[in-house]
Amino acid sequence: MQRGLSLMELLLVVAVTGILASVAYPSYSDQLRRAARGEAVGLLHDAAQRLQYHYARTGQYADSEQWQTPLPEGSRFYRLRAWREHGHYRLLAERQPQGLMARDRCGDYQLDQAGVRANPGALDEADCW
Repeated sequence: MQRGLSLMELLLVVAVTGILASVAYPSYSDQLRRAARGEAVGLLHDAAQRLQYHYARTGQYADSEQWQTPLPEGSRFYRLRAWREHGHYRLLAERQPQGLMARDRCGDYQLDQAGVRANPGALDEADCW
């Protein structure tokens, strides 16, 4: 009676594990990217909502000495930049240069006061928003 695994059995287990990992990892990475894109869209909508509330209080999107509306800085994968003037604003969620989203197909995310959405630097804008 023989106990333990033979070398062939061990190689077979390692090969099957490698095949399963090579199939599962790209799917896992894709799900992480989709979640990060959703987080960027949520970040822009949160900042836009804060600016609309600021506009309702002050009649302008730009900060004044009496009223200042801080915006979120960003997330782990995106940094938020805002250009605010009296009657309009533009929000840009830029990809962080290092990390998972650095070479994402959707590029950066942009939103303005009219609700116009764009993806500067995108290779393919399908299913980005």
